[in-house]
Amino acid sequence: MPIEHQFDSHFRYVLVAARRARQLQQGSQPLMPGRSAKPHKQAQEEINAGLVGYIRNETPRRVELEETVVPRFAS
Repeated sequence: MPIEHQFDSHFRYVLVAARRARQLQQGSQPLMPGRSAKPHKQAQEEINAGLVGYIRNETPRRVELEETVVPRFAS
């Protein structure tokens, strides 16, 4: 799976930035010297510099229900 650096939505950008900020809060080293000491700003700077990407899961998750699982109500 290739590493994606272009975001298809703002939601995905926020998810990646939040995950990277959480990594920084837990002690991960910054990938570049930043202008801010705040983890969320540092994460955004790293993403904008192209240093942080994500892997898109190509197979959507789908749960198949068996017909016997669906309750039938008598009328």
